[in-house]
Amino acid sequence: MPAPLIEPHATMSQAHILGFPRIGAGRELKTAVEAHWKGELPEAGLRAVGATLRQRHWDLQKAAGLDLVTVGDFAWYDHLHNATALFSAAPARFDLGRVDLAGYFAMARGTPQQPALAMKKWFDTNYHYLQPELNADSRFSLNRDWLLPEVREAQALGHKIKVVLPGPLSYLWLASADAAFDKLGLLSLLLNVYFVLLAELNAMGVACVQLDEPILALDLPQNWLDAYPVVYRELAATSPPLLLASYFGSVAEHAPLLRSLPMAGLHLDLVRAPDQLAAFLPDWPDDKILSLGIVDGRNLWRTDLVNALIALHPAHAQLGERLWISASCSLLHVPTDLALEHKLDPELRSWMAFATQKLDEIALLKRALNDGEAAVWKPLHAAGSAIQSRRRAPSTRRAEVRERCAAVGARDAERGAPFAQRIVQQRDALQLPLLPTTTIGSFPQTADIRAARAAFKQGKTSAADYESAMKASIRDAVSRQEALGLDVLVHGEAERNDMVEYFGEQLAGYAFTENGWVQSYGSRCVKPPVIYGDIARPKAMTVEWTRYAQSLTDKPMKGMLTGPITMLFWSFVRDDLPRSEVALQLALALRDEVGDLERAGIRVIQIDEPAIREGLPLKQAAWPDYLSWAVHAFRLSSSGVRDATQIHTHMCYSEFNDILPAIAAMDADVITIETSRSRMALLDAFAEFRYPNDIGPGLYDIHSPRVPALDEMRRLLQRALKVVPAERLWVNPDCGLKTRGWPETEAALSQMVATVRELRKELS
Repeated sequence: MPAPLIEPHATMSQAHILGFPRIGAGRELKTAVEAHWKGELPEAGLRAVGATLRQRHWDLQKAAGLDLVTVGDFAWYDHLHNATALFSAAPARFDLGRVDLAGYFAMARGTPQQPALAMKKWFDTNYHYLQPELNADSRFSLNRDWLLPEVREAQALGHKIKVVLPGPLSYLWLASADAAFDKLGLLSLLLNVYFVLLAELNAMGVACVQLDEPILALDLPQNWLDAYPVVYRELAATSPPLLLASYFGSVAEHAPLLRSLPMAGLHLDLVRAPDQLAAFLPDWPDDKILSLGIVDGRNLWRTDLVNALIALHPAHAQLGERLWISASCSLLHVPTDLALEHKLDPELRSWMAFATQKLDEIALLKRALNDGEAAVWKPLHAAGSAIQSRRRAPSTRRAEVRERCAAVGARDAERGAPFAQRIVQQRDALQLPLLPTTTIGSFPQTADIRAARAAFKQGKTSAADYESAMKASIRDAVSRQEALGLDVLVHGEAERNDMVEYFGEQLAGYAFTENGWVQSYGSRCVKPPVIYGDIARPKAMTVEWTRYAQSLTDKPMKGMLTGPITMLFWSFVRDDLPRSEVALQLALALRDEVGDLERAGIRVIQIDEPAIREGLPLKQAAWPDYLSWAVHAFRLSSSGVRDATQIHTHMCYSEFNDILPAIAAMDADVITIETSRSRMALLDAFAEFRYPNDIGPGLYDIHSPRVPALDEMRRLLQRALKVVPAERLWVNPDCGLKTRGWPETEAALSQMVATVRELRKELS
């Protein structure tokens, strides 16, 4: 039997985390997984890398002074996908039986016969998860090749462990299923697997099981809320002590329900919703733990430890050993270790804390509560000095930026004429065929491109040599597109390291890390820039590259920009200004760039906003305010052009059904969206809404290496034609092609163009 969650004579608060970054400080997991996919690293070698990373991360937690190490947060691709393997919940179409590592990756990446599982945003983060795929025939059974070996691994290393699992209701809610199918009908079948798993973890002596139920921060239907007492009453019977973890928002409205559940404890996110503590603390049961996430798990700024202690003191006075200290959510969303940052301005660096440093912050708060603040006076004083330095720093403010923002009027966010009039001018200017073809922007970042960029950054080549190499790549991309027969071309973005970082590097108010990598999906890692001050654009950022690309062709060349909302949410954002104000600053900087592109002769300009849905608050009551300033920011960035200049935007990997009025209000002339994994299902919502402008549903999935057959593309395009008039339909891939290789890219685009040519003949 496991030891009790609270020791009989314990008097001190405890410290733990909900999860740790899995990729490694040097992206070791990415390197190993991609080598395995290429056949360069056998499965045994891949598993050895995973074991090394897990041990390192457990050791960090223990060394920092945390009382439990977290097991189950590691994943080869995605933590929710791990649960699909653990529950033997592979869709029948993959014909896998028992899910091994090869089957796990087949579901994640697709096969020549089957597309991959759908990929969706993890709540309002930039992490993507693989949707479990359920239907009336779905069945579950425990696959002991998953999770349990990691538990034994941690125990063999002498750790006292807390296992983390997705809660059963969150797992079902986040899964995809036909709209007519009630996923709750599978609950009893899924619970049977949880019973077996939790009983085995109990027998293994696991100290605690953390069940993540982030859906509690959403507006849940009553029947889902009603399931919680039943589920947790049944689970508690044979399990280790259960800690239900909510995060990303307030669950105050569920306080009576959560207080009554037969669980050992509850975790609350006090970073996103600090006021919710008042709904729980006064009547919190005497036999339950309250875990408070007071350290920000989603941003890299240091915690104001003094204010954190002020917030924690009432809970500590009431709860004592029943108070646990933690981060707001899993540390998956922040970089691993600030110690690897050697080039940051020392003052700016002193304002930051990565995952490893956040472990120290959590442990320091625990020690301050248990032993008194005098015991940790020096680190508390150092943290306070850094907080004051940041608040007073002149580098964070620009008077001219704030004056320009204050002068913005409503007319600045309006085009000259409505879409129905603009599109006539645009069609006359561009002279495009029916079903115009294009791509979303980026083309493969080859080894040569990456080597040239690295050499330039390291000072090994001159600026002239770097420019020459990038222009050669642009010439190559333009030549390939013309040979393929695409109608609206892109320059390929060879010079861009990342769609946000590239622009941030050229804007005042941004800073950049060397190793601030976080996982976006699978082996895809991003290094978000850091917004620390007011945003300004010193000079044009894309004009010369785009002008050069246009000089190589008579076909329209798209200018490619990242929109203000995506620049905001895909950065680590300053937390001393409202996000709406930061978005306004970004919009004005991009407005200047759009104007310069138009003056350079570029007639099509794409402003990508894949994060527009991501920023949506989890509670619908807060949607109108967010959508108002987000749409205003986009329109401000795009409205300073002539009516004949065509504005595109791109969005991907989100559900848009419930915000279509706001998307229409953005008033982009053309929107391209991800639809291939859903087999164009998302397009139905645009049709039902009667979306007024042109639309380009993605015809194939760029996140998988498979090249769809001609017939498959034809069926998808015919499906699109049933809901969108041909004169308003564009044809394109789901997203940018940066992560793909040229052979598969050219093969897929060739199929896409051939499909369009066939249908043009039929339509004419």
